[in-house]
Amino acid sequence: MGRDMGRGTTVSGDGTRNDAASAGSERPAPLRRDARRNRELLIAAARELYAEQGVDAPLDDIARRAGVGNATLYRRFPTRGALIEAVFGEGLTDTLRRGEDARHAEDPWAGLTGYLEYIFAGLAEDRGANDLMTTGIQGIPSLEALKAHHHETVALLLRRAQDQGTLRGDVVVEDLLFALAALGRVVPASEAVVPGAWRRHLHLLLDGLRAGAARPLPVPPLTPGQLTGALQALASQGRPADA
Repeated sequence: MGRDMGRGTTVSGDGTRNDAASAGSERPAPLRRDARRNRELLIAAARELYAEQGVDAPLDDIARRAGVGNATLYRRFPTRGALIEAVFGEGLTDTLRRGEDARHAEDPWAGLTGYLEYIFAGLAEDRGANDLMTTGIQGIPSLEALKAHHHETVALLLRRAQDQGTLRGDVVVEDLLFALAALGRVVPASEAVVPGAWRRHLHLLLDGLRAGAARPLPVPPLTPGQLTGALQALASQGRPADA
């Protein structure tokens, strides 16, 4: 029996070193590096295409831009959701921090408008982020955590502005989230024609929510379940089968 010398090297009974085991044990290392590099290339390519086209960007195009085969893409990311998670999951810290800053703003109305300005700037720059924030795509843990925090932030900012007397008292969080999702969907189109035009429309919307502009509303607000259903329906329109 040979003696184990560590790192796969053995010494046979006659004292001869045998490095074959060592070579065999280290051989997968380049594959691990290649796999890591391929993963990074795929994430970078997906980030670019999502920003340009939205999260419905064809997976074939992502693999092609990354310079890898489709089999490599599916080996690293078996589902579209897994790739979306990898692209956006690590970039949420700033959004969460902005939400916390807005929650503690000295002026509640300024906190609300500043937070929404920040969110909409992201929607204008990145079609993928727009898809994720304005539709009901599910099954992506980090995104669901972000949306939960976003909804809580909007609800808190809304209540603070109402307590301040600047926001009309009959507005509920579902009203604001639905209006923001509807406006957010057209932001990329206007951004391509007149960059920053969305700021005008966002502030027209917000000014219409001021307490001084309040008039009786014709129908009740959506319930949380109805809002979720509407956004899920929007997300499913035209979504590829591999989603």
